[in-house]
Amino acid sequence: MQVAPDVTIALLICVDHGIAFSERAGKELAARLRDAAPDVVVSVATMGIPLAIEVTRALHLDDYVILHKTPKIHLGETWAEPVRSITTGADQTLRLDPARVGAVRGRRVAVVDDVVSTGASLRASLNLLRRVGAEPVVVGAFLTEGQQWRRALGEDAQLVRALGAIPLFRNRPDGSLEEDWVGDA
Repeated sequence: MQVAPDVTIALLICVDHGIAFSERAGKELAARLRDAAPDVVVSVATMGIPLAIEVTRALHLDDYVILHKTPKIHLGETWAEPVRSITTGADQTLRLDPARVGAVRGRRVAVVDDVVSTGASLRASLNLLRRVGAEPVVVGAFLTEGQQWRRALGEDAQLVRALGAIPLFRNRPDGSLEEDWVGDA
């Protein structure tokens, strides 16, 4: 999918691969996160939700929290963080339901998402969680894309553990695509 004049990304829509896929990915990712000993799993709606549920289950935890990009009346603006992700291309606001603050405040948090590309959504998630008093201890992703996310996250890049990595793609003058593992999008 072309997201800029010179940048194309690969898409893997995890919510469309069924229960068995999500369960296996969740177990494999949980195995990589377990030593960080999280108390709760947090994810960003919508694509990360199935993975977050399965990671939560595999870690034998009983709660997960979802951060929302779509405004809803109960979310308000108290716990909000601006974000612009590569897949939406528009300014959005990441929100935490005020009723769920107690589920993360003072707790060790694993942030789980499907793909880390620019790091923008992840950066906003970490900022928001820290503002409410949570302690992000690990980040799990099905895939990382390129390397731009490392710069966006700075020291927090060391928290990221993924099941795999894919490149971004640059458009060649002849219309073909070239892999870009650095990802200076």
